[in-house]
Amino acid sequence: MVRYPLLIAGVAAERLAELRVARRNAAWSRARGGVEAGRRHYPLLVATHTGLLAGCLVETRAAHRPFVPALGWPMAAVVLGAQGLRWWCIRSLGPRWNTRVIVVPGLPLVARGPYRWLRHPNYVAVVAEGVALPLVHGAWVTAAAFTLVNAAALAVRVRAEDAALAEAKAARPASDGRRPPSADA
Repeated sequence: MVRYPLLIAGVAAERLAELRVARRNAAWSRARGGVEAGRRHYPLLVATHTGLLAGCLVETRAAHRPFVPALGWPMAAVVLGAQGLRWWCIRSLGPRWNTRVIVVPGLPLVARGPYRWLRHPNYVAVVAEGVALPLVHGAWVTAAAFTLVNAAALAVRVRAEDAALAEAKAARPASDGRRPPSADA
């Protein structure tokens, strides 16, 4: 599929758009007393996602992976669905969404959009995309490698995020009855 590099470029452009939104949202959160947690794992996440995009291109070219329509088209649909879920998460969290773990003390937990049903829906999008994007063009080694590295990175990320949310909740007076904000990125 000659268009595969264009798909990868489109996903890369989407990532850059996310980073612009994240930078703006980080400033919003910090202006309201937001505290960042888990800084040490952030470079691993960036490297993992960059490696996914590079691996997709390198493996398909170096290993001469063919486009198999019976696999490629359904996986392309999953990639598009993952993008839709990701942007639904971004809209649902509004200025609290970020690629970093930044918790603004005192804000209630977001319970709209996909957060009505899932605690970390953005990570569902990440996992789905990480498997599907390489498989659009048969890059199964990249899909497997990303899945393994991403599972380890997300285990660290979710622990950091949950700890930050628990800390924010513990710091809040017990009488207000609100839950801490979601920091899912």
